[in-house]
Amino acid sequence: MAKYIFVTGGVVSSLGKGIACASIGLLLKSRGLKVTLQKLDPYINVDPGTMSPYQHGEVYVTDDGAETDLDLGHYERFTGQTMTKDNNVTAGRVYYSVITKERRGDYLGGTVQVVPHITDEIKQSITKLASRDNVDVIIVEVGGTVGDIEGLPFLEAIRQLRNEVGRGNAINVHLTLVPYIRAADELKTKPTQHSVGKLREIGLQADVLLCRTEKPFAESVRNKIAQFCNVAPEAVIQALDVRDVYEVPLVFNQQHLDDTILRMLELSCPKQDLVGWRTEVVERALHPTRRVTIAVVGKYIQLQDAYKSIYEALRHGGLANDAAVEITRIDSEQIEREGAAKVLGDVQGILIPGGFGHRGIEGKLEAIRYARTTGTPFFGICLGMQCAVIEFARNVCGLTGANSTEFDPNTAHPVISLLEEQQGVTAKGGTMRLGSSTCHVEPRTNAFRAYGQEEIRERHRHRYEFNNRYREPFTKAGLVIAGVYRSGDLVEIVELKEHPWFVAGQFHPEFQSRPLRPHPLFRAFIEASLKHAGARGGRQGARDGQGAKRRSTKSETLRSKKS
Repeated sequence: MAKYIFVTGGVVSSLGKGIACASIGLLLKSRGLKVTLQKLDPYINVDPGTMSPYQHGEVYVTDDGAETDLDLGHYERFTGQTMTKDNNVTAGRVYYSVITKERRGDYLGGTVQVVPHITDEIKQSITKLASRDNVDVIIVEVGGTVGDIEGLPFLEAIRQLRNEVGRGNAINVHLTLVPYIRAADELKTKPTQHSVGKLREIGLQADVLLCRTEKPFAESVRNKIAQFCNVAPEAVIQALDVRDVYEVPLVFNQQHLDDTILRMLELSCPKQDLVGWRTEVVERALHPTRRVTIAVVGKYIQLQDAYKSIYEALRHGGLANDAAVEITRIDSEQIEREGAAKVLGDVQGILIPGGFGHRGIEGKLEAIRYARTTGTPFFGICLGMQCAVIEFARNVCGLTGANSTEFDPNTAHPVISLLEEQQGVTAKGGTMRLGSSTCHVEPRTNAFRAYGQEEIRERHRHRYEFNNRYREPFTKAGLVIAGVYRSGDLVEIVELKEHPWFVAGQFHPEFQSRPLRPHPLFRAFIEASLKHAGARGGRQGARDGQGAKRRSTKSETLRSKKS
């Protein structure tokens, strides 16, 4: 029978439950256990697919085409496991399923209630995943904080499930905050006590406390928390702020969190081997030998989580090249106001991520034109690929007004148009081209040199595609069709012939990048950007020995303004 770890949060949100769950998953997997993770989201949306990035952050897409919470990205990156639609359960999905059953008459005329019908549906979602994957341990993260009204059915469900599976088969891990009051020079335990007390009111007793803190606390503080919260002292874990997020599993391991969990779950496992994670990920992240500055030109730049997987994949590309990647977040509307040369003059690579809507498109087109004409390495993802095609059509092929029908339905040159299967689709949720599909990569292209193989699989999330009517004139003008989805004859990757590294894909490669297995395109993009930095640095040095220093100072100023 699978063992269960239920992870809840208290005091404030954004303490990092997803990272904590992913770190525990990594530790248990390193002990030889088969692990899976699940996120329970209390919001009523069926999935985050229709939600604004400002509300939710990025929408993470799984191989099977589910639009899910971004925490599933943490799960996949840390553990290397592949998540599915069953790994993310929302209140919307739960209520939708229960109401559908009621309309069919499945409840035989009974009154449908939160208890037992909603809670039973939640429990079935958890146990179904555990049995389907035949796992040793399932880590279940409950979104939000203890005390949220919308989270109560989920907490009641895990209370019931814990009682059903019995002692030794389930534990509760509670992530809380121990704030440091600078004026008093004191760490305060009262918020943690109140949070654990609130949890007990619901019928759940915390077995392990992960205490977020910016300062290490003394043994006396640990003992105080243990006494007032009714947990063992060794189960009070300091979740200290770290220099790099990939250090978290090592910090937990140093405090024997995995040993404590295994003892509580009555599991006996050999000691773990974290050497690869320590040397290939953490040490490289903390002590890089080179640096490169990459501009991410988007429209949701103000929110860190809007492009979370993009930022992580860039870092992974840096790890593969033993380089620190300094990300300059650029609002594309700033380029529209100030010009690409002024805004992008200090970066060594330009990436344009996915997105929807017309706002900021002209700024992205200017950024692409700058990359194309200056030889700056360019990486376009989803909308970034579509914008690269539009820019090429306008400025190389001379197709005035070329556009996507998403932005201009009446354009004379619809170089990007709606997928045939999307014609007539009006519903917004879950109706795009979603999930993993194959792509044939042409030999002798930058994409092939990166992948090293002709058949690849990548994840998609979009409605619009390259218009095949323009394939022949574009290729004659120098656009390389480097990848194609053969079953649907859809263009997936484009490149430029006369450019050091200009690659754009219709898919989202960031979702498949891992710290120990960086995505080939991100690895190659960072490598090309490092070469560009070296070549440009040499030219500058010949003219002005202080040029590199000035560029570095100006780049820091730009990053300071963005942060």
